[in-house]
Amino acid sequence: MFIPPSEMILNADQSIYHLKLKPGEIASKIITVGDQERVSMVAEHLDSIEVERQSREFRTITGRIGSQRLTIISTGIGTDNIDIVFNELDALVNIDFETRTVKPSHTTLDFIRIGTSGAISESVPLDSIVVSKSAIGYDGLLHFYRANHIRNKGLEEAVSTSQVCYAVDADEGLYNRFIDIGQGGITITAPGFYGPQSRQLRLQPDIDILEHYSNARYGDTPYTNLEMETAGIYGLAKLLGHRALSLNAILANRVTNRFSNQPKETIEKLINDSLKLILD
Repeated sequence: MFIPPSEMILNADQSIYHLKLKPGEIASKIITVGDQERVSMVAEHLDSIEVERQSREFRTITGRIGSQRLTIISTGIGTDNIDIVFNELDALVNIDFETRTVKPSHTTLDFIRIGTSGAISESVPLDSIVVSKSAIGYDGLLHFYRANHIRNKGLEEAVSTSQVCYAVDADEGLYNRFIDIGQGGITITAPGFYGPQSRQLRLQPDIDILEHYSNARYGDTPYTNLEMETAGIYGLAKLLGHRALSLNAILANRVTNRFSNQPKETIEKLINDSLKLILD
């Protein structure tokens, strides 16, 4: 199938439209972060840098630690950006830019999200790590794709709210590999930071996410945290034939109304622990 210029947009230098990256400039192991500044925090561990690119909120560094090649990219906030980042990263390895056709041989990428999050259970302490076994998306991204075959229907049916959501599991192999660095749980992905996460400043939310999920479980797995990317990451990774896992540094507890007094240290520890397993 020929992919027309209106669907896969390339810049004048033949880089992909939003990320401004070219084929060959990303590694098969990719760390995603939300904040551009966190790209530098991870990149400090690199022995050498091959590619450094900035485009809008998307900052990319590809380099090496020893012989291991690694890409670090900031996605910005929300699954709307995840839609851009994951489709364009996949295009870089699985679409021939010259013929504008899908390559006959598929390349699989490993995505590790190193992110921050808020706990929705008293049993999830500040500055701990949640390894997302599954994610429930209230953002709606996967409803725009033919995705029934990769969704966790049992988990979706257990969510008895008036909002239409979708649920997707982490890659099982990555989950089993990383689970020892934190607590396993189910992550709720919201389409916003305030009302969609039941935060109130001057506007009163109409949905009480905390009341619905706080200290609840699905089978043996607790609902643990709220954030804004994981469900989209899991959904698009599975649809595109990649592997993904979300690691969440817990900086807030929404039940106890407390926020970490050492957020930088918690994130740095998560980066260090993650890199040991990524490079193993």
